[in-house]
Amino acid sequence: MRSRIPLPEDRPWRVLGLMSGTSADGVDTVLVEVEPTAFPEGRPFLRLLGHHAAPYPESLKDQVLEAASNHLDPAGLCILQRRLGDHHARAAADLCADLGLSPDLASLHGQTVQHHPAEGASLQLADPYVLAEALGCPVVWDLRRRDLALGGQGAPLVPLPERWLRGAGPWLALNLGGIANVAAWDGRRLQAWDTGPGMSLLDLAAHRWLGRPFDPEGAGASGGVHADLLARWLQHPYFQQPLPKSTGREIFGEAWLEAESTTLEALPLADRLATLAAFTAQTIAQELARLGPQVAALQGLVSGGGARHRRLRAELAARLPLPLEDDLTFPSGAREAVSWALLGAASALGVPGNLPEVTGASHPAALGSWVWP
Repeated sequence: MRSRIPLPEDRPWRVLGLMSGTSADGVDTVLVEVEPTAFPEGRPFLRLLGHHAAPYPESLKDQVLEAASNHLDPAGLCILQRRLGDHHARAAADLCADLGLSPDLASLHGQTVQHHPAEGASLQLADPYVLAEALGCPVVWDLRRRDLALGGQGAPLVPLPERWLRGAGPWLALNLGGIANVAAWDGRRLQAWDTGPGMSLLDLAAHRWLGRPFDPEGAGASGGVHADLLARWLQHPYFQQPLPKSTGREIFGEAWLEAESTTLEALPLADRLATLAAFTAQTIAQELARLGPQVAALQGLVSGGGARHRRLRAELAARLPLPLEDDLTFPSGAREAVSWALLGAASALGVPGNLPEVTGASHPAALGSWVWP
């Protein structure tokens, strides 16, 4: 296969992937080696060359959460785009300097601040021009909107890279980021969607009631679960929607927690956090029931920040029909950035990066827009 842009033809490509997830805690940057001729066989990934995590400063994270909560005006969004671009560029340059390597191309996810698939709209911020200038290589960005233009959800997009990375299967991969998502492959069919809240509500609760950005290992969630609250929350319309579907902090974020704050604050703090953990676990269990009884035969793998939340893991173990193993293939936080690097390489070749059976798009398409240094 030949690239649509000028890239090396005599060696594997070095591809930089940058991912800022719905946890809104920073950017993960990876440099991977990709064999472009191996896409037809579905095994383009060669190796991980390096990974660097760059947490957001508190002021930047606060701005991201304000944008996700509709509290940032257009001027603020404009400035946030540049601030995020600067942060991503520094993270990428630091990784390349540490490795002594230069990328052939970079694939930029950006920070999701709004996601409205029913309206065909999604917004990921981080200025790609700043990144292209910092790295001196082409940058592909804004990968979700092509799928949205085709009538899709624009998410999830990582299931196809998961196939490239995992091979034949069968497997089930649960990612516990800000929003929880699942991808399941039974050897014949791949299904993937957002199950609902992951760590978004728990992290916001930790900030509100513990004065911390998150509850380390879920230590504060030691109380009892209030079944009446759980039953009411599970009636949220999102859990009744058929597939394909995706969601974000505009639904399970600050506005949701604020609406429930009076009820929650009547409970002991340990009960609040325990009930929120049970809510995340039960929504995942309820959504996985869509896969039918065969889900119990899949290898269950879990990744993301929520994998370290002990109460959440205990609630999942009590509710799911299959055990979950920690996904240790890549360093913590690196996996989605690796997936994004693979999607960027696919875009350079004109290889489709979406799965219509997952997103609901009318047809497969190469994703993203390109910026040149």
